[in-house]
Amino acid sequence: MGFFSDLKDDLSQAVNELMPEEELKADADLQEEKEAEGAEEDFELDAMLEKLDSIQVPEDMDITKVEEKAAEPEAETAMQEDYDLEASLMAALAEKEEQDIEKDKEKEAVKMDVQMRSVSDETAIITAGMTITGDVASEGSLEVIGAINGNVDILGKLNITGTICGNSKAAEIYADNAKITGEISSEGSVKIGQSSVIIGNITAKSAVIAGAVKGDIDVQGPVILDTSAIVMGNIKSKSVQINNGAVIEGMCSQCYADVSPTSFFDEYKMNKK
Repeated sequence: MGFFSDLKDDLSQAVNELMPEEELKADADLQEEKEAEGAEEDFELDAMLEKLDSIQVPEDMDITKVEEKAAEPEAETAMQEDYDLEASLMAALAEKEEQDIEKDKEKEAVKMDVQMRSVSDETAIITAGMTITGDVASEGSLEVIGAINGNVDILGKLNITGTICGNSKAAEIYADNAKITGEISSEGSVKIGQSSVIIGNITAKSAVIAGAVKGDIDVQGPVILDTSAIVMGNIKSKSVQINNGAVIEGMCSQCYADVSPTSFFDEYKMNKK
């Protein structure tokens, strides 16, 4: 052991003699700098640990409550979004209800206006050389020999031998050699004479058709189709009389009849069982 110790000392001395003094000094300074940095990092770590140890957590504190509290902002945001959506839906529903109420009021006002209007005995005439562009309304009767490009609303009778391009409404309507493009609505009877051409639906309490109709016929009472009648459309009525020579392209339904075929056969099946 003495031999190796002496050899180590000799080698160290030799190395020290061979290395310049400046390099030895630089190595020593670098070593001291590393030791200083390590000591500073250890000091900062110790300070952080002491700070954490100084924080006191209540013994009765529930960690689940802390998590719930952290999640409260997200829950409040979701609740606020749901509330805003519900509020917008409620506002839309309220607006729709107000619109429906306004529409009902307008309808009631129109009904009251119609009830207050009484039929006049006067009869207006649209002569053969006269053409009216626009809607026509009258509390009396109207005879159309010329042409009307617009809707016609008459409380009395409407006689047409001219041309109407628009919807026609009256207590009774009679068309002979007329050309009508539009809906025909009557609170009473409708009579379509020969050489008359109607392109539109017909609604009335009763109807006699001798001309040509392209449209559906909806009549609460009887419908009579004369020998010269041409109907291209469905017929709904209480009864239908089709004279020999009449031409129909459509379905006929006596849906307003006193006896319902469907209920009759349903009762028949029940009795048979």
